[in-house]
Amino acid sequence: MGFFSFFSKEKKETLDKGLSKTKESVFSKIARAVAGKSKVDDEVLDNLEEVLITSDVGVETTLNIIKRIEARVSKDKYVNTQELNNILREEIAALLMENNTVDTADFDVPQDKTPYVIMVVGVNGVGKTTTIGKLAYQFKKAGKKVYLGAADTFRAAAVEQLDIWGERVGVPVIKQKMGADPASVAFDTLSSAKANNADVVIIDTAGRLHNKIGLMNELTKIKNVMKKVVPDAPHEVLLVLDGSTGQNAFEQAKQFTLATEVTAMAITKLDGTAKGGVVIGISDQFKIPVKYIGLGEGIEDLQVFRRREFVDSLFGSTTEK
Repeated sequence: MGFFSFFSKEKKETLDKGLSKTKESVFSKIARAVAGKSKVDDEVLDNLEEVLITSDVGVETTLNIIKRIEARVSKDKYVNTQELNNILREEIAALLMENNTVDTADFDVPQDKTPYVIMVVGVNGVGKTTTIGKLAYQFKKAGKKVYLGAADTFRAAAVEQLDIWGERVGVPVIKQKMGADPASVAFDTLSSAKANNADVVIIDTAGRLHNKIGLMNELTKIKNVMKKVVPDAPHEVLLVLDGSTGQNAFEQAKQFTLATEVTAMAITKLDGTAKGGVVIGISDQFKIPVKYIGLGEGIEDLQVFRRREFVDSLFGSTTEK
């Protein structure tokens, strides 16, 4: 059974709806790029380059995609403009695969790591706490015992928000008073989770980027303290980025990858923007897999990222599964 079996009609509809603004924008730009042309030539490729850059794919990734399409065009000699969407879809899907983005069946964690510890990083306002709440919901729905740690102790709102999600989802939230040592909260969370045989632990962290050294030291301290309870923790460092900020998301990814070792990314708020191309660019530039995408406000609107489904939804066709 292929992974596509897990991809329900409802999820496909959510994905299509969430990416509709990006798709409309990209499609109308591509239509203009090939207007009056029957075959893909240098002018079409120049226009396509502009389409991708203005769709927030990023300059380097765009040049990479154009190079791949040029290779296809020179090999096939004659490529008509109607085939361009198919070629784009195939080349971008291949690019995402090369960038370690592997399709996973659904919300799951390795069985041999108990508890599986996820440390979540990202600036304030990107949907970090909401993503944690939705992840907790999905893991619990999958039969996992989940613990949340409120280690963003610099903002009272962050602790309160996580508390609300904990109640909503029905999972325990470990917290301390405002201004407490974040590493201490992480230690308490892991100790409690371990004592109660939890399967998954998700730790929220502060999202202050104004001082990179401070951020680096804080995240390192949290990691070191967690290792005292679970020696190989954290198993995953998940960076949450707001897809609607386009190029700003690239800058945030750059800052956080310099501050700590990021192993996976979640890109949120794709439903309200035409900047969905940022998913392709960030995955390509940082060689870090995009694991989750946020496609709306609903609790079910966080999806596991599937590159083939994403690209098909964006370029509006289906391929062999």
